[in-house]
Amino acid sequence: MPSTLTESTDPYCLRPGEATALLSGHPWRRFVALGDSVVEGMCEPTPGYPDVQWVDRVAAELTAVRPELAYRNLGRRGLRAHQVRATQLAPALAFAPDLALVVCGGNDAFHPAYDAEAVDAELTAMIIALREVGAAVITVGMFDVSHSPAVPEHVRSGLGERMRRLSAHTASLAEHLDTVHVHLTDHPLTADPTLYSTDGRHGSARSDAIATAQTLRTLSPHRLPKPPPR
Repeated sequence: MPSTLTESTDPYCLRPGEATALLSGHPWRRFVALGDSVVEGMCEPTPGYPDVQWVDRVAAELTAVRPELAYRNLGRRGLRAHQVRATQLAPALAFAPDLALVVCGGNDAFHPAYDAEAVDAELTAMIIALREVGAAVITVGMFDVSHSPAVPEHVRSGLGERMRRLSAHTASLAEHLDTVHVHLTDHPLTADPTLYSTDGRHGSARSDAIATAQTLRTLSPHRLPKPPPR
């Protein structure tokens, strides 16, 4: 059943003025995003929610506070983790970011032969390289798309197990490598069918609006430079 909510009435979305308050004084000037279709933007339109994908929305809110922000989205649909690193890491580093978002592994996890350790290695290499050039890095545990009504019942259980393994591994990497980690997998609405597109692989405009709110709320405590160690 379609949601009867709109972004302005959805309790999980940003409230008026909230984004500005969350990001006030943020230091970032160069934001780059690496990843697959989740980063490129494949959200399905939802009545009552803007047809603007998640990462572009995050960039727009960062820019509203700091208009000189430079933003580059390198995301491309269909890529596995090793392909993201092979094709996007070099241009991301050349961009000289001070804030980077890395989301991949979902296309790996869609396959029964998903190799969690191989995906971990690719994510680790990207995160370390970006941290070494001075970028704060955002990682994400995505909504569990196995709850999409478009996912065939016979693959739902296996897909859900792999997506949650990817999320758990990414969270572990985030803790070890000190990234800003946005955890959506256990969001209260992760099983809500209105969050997913009819293709069984991507999200809706509602999910992107909710992901934007959660990203900014997670990023907010990191918006000011950390004090130097004593």
